[in-house]
Amino acid sequence: MAGLTSLSCILSCFILVLLQSSAVAAQNTGKITVGQSLTAATNGGSSWLSPSGDFAFGFHQLNNSLDRFLLALWYAKIPDTIVWHANEGYPVPQGSTVTLTAQQGLVLADRQGNQLWSTSDVSGTADISYGLVNDTGNFVLKSGSGDVLWESFKHPTDTLLPKQIMDRGGEITSRRSKT
Repeated sequence: MAGLTSLSCILSCFILVLLQSSAVAAQNTGKITVGQSLTAATNGGSSWLSPSGDFAFGFHQLNNSLDRFLLALWYAKIPDTIVWHANEGYPVPQGSTVTLTAQQGLVLADRQGNQLWSTSDVSGTADISYGLVNDTGNFVLKSGSGDVLWESFKHPTDTLLPKQIMDRGGEITSRRSKT
């Protein structure tokens, strides 16, 4: 009888842990609201994930440097596989930030607050309501009505992803080097 009670208790705890894990996973919608920001830091945690957790957007620390980061999109489970990068591939120092704003979209600034890059070519006249890291690897900025105002797929760098369509006359560019 005591064995059955112990088994029941263990089973109940296991089910509770599973339910909590699935609830946490369900909370990640990939949505980033205006005003949210990330800071380049060596302790990690400076990225936003897609709902499935397959893609990450944020500051990717370069392997050969403690103080150089690339604002990028990468496969979260294969961190060295960068699929898109901002700022023409130029790394930024630790302490740099990226902030989602209503007018300019993503704004990358160094630790002194100097703007280095932005998604200033946002289309339309509507303000940006939120950003979203899609499970396709596309980072999109959307209006309150859900219209896409900017997307990383329309600004390819050195990688085309499976659902990405290159416009006629589009170009692929690479970073100057791995560093």
